[in-house]
Amino acid sequence: MTTTEAPPAAAADAHPRTDGQILVSRVALAAVGIYIGAQVISQVTSLKIGTVFGHAVDMGTFIYPITFTLRDVIHKAAGRTAARIAILTSAVVNLFLAAYLSWVSSYRTDPSYPLGAEYSAVLGPLWRIVIASLLAMVVSELLDTEVYHLWVTRVTVRYQWLRVLVSNAFSIPVDNLVFALGAFAPLFFLSQHQQDLSLPWDAVWDIFWVNLVIKGLVSVCSLPFIYVTPDRHLPEA
Repeated sequence: MTTTEAPPAAAADAHPRTDGQILVSRVALAAVGIYIGAQVISQVTSLKIGTVFGHAVDMGTFIYPITFTLRDVIHKAAGRTAARIAILTSAVVNLFLAAYLSWVSSYRTDPSYPLGAEYSAVLGPLWRIVIASLLAMVVSELLDTEVYHLWVTRVTVRYQWLRVLVSNAFSIPVDNLVFALGAFAPLFFLSQHQQDLSLPWDAVWDIFWVNLVIKGLVSVCSLPFIYVTPDRHLPEA
């Protein structure tokens, strides 16, 4: 009778389990936490509108692009399935945040608290923007996942910074386009509401291009993050 030795811990950690579980490293767990946290931070800070070179920009724009590279880190460290789970989990968390803020904002304010109206005005969600933001995030991040996967499986595993640059080059413009059109475009079926947020088309395209430039620059600055974990080349089911 022959026996087989159990695989060393390093080898076991390099492959996903076959029972539906995914073994991940500490870096992958940290990346998932930071990824979801950055998504929430960018969602809240986007309520503040600043200016960059005379153009209006929501302040979440300086954080949100980092999530595309963090998604690549999750993909690299734990595989495509883990990246997809992180994306969908983040969408659910952000949707819950918006719903909870909506409930809190509409809840009766205690007479001793003087800022109830201000709180509701600032943090009460505008649902057209919320839905456009979540749709843009899910579509673009899932696209980022597939482009990254195709690159490392069909093109090359060399030049890790390039795989991030290529996947982000596809996903960030898509994210910008879906958000700008969904949140602000004067589309008939989105404009028939008392709180109409529609803007003229020239303003919509101005938002698209300005945000694209800023997100592109932030994304390029985040490229070194991909080197925080070894390339495990996890097989996919």
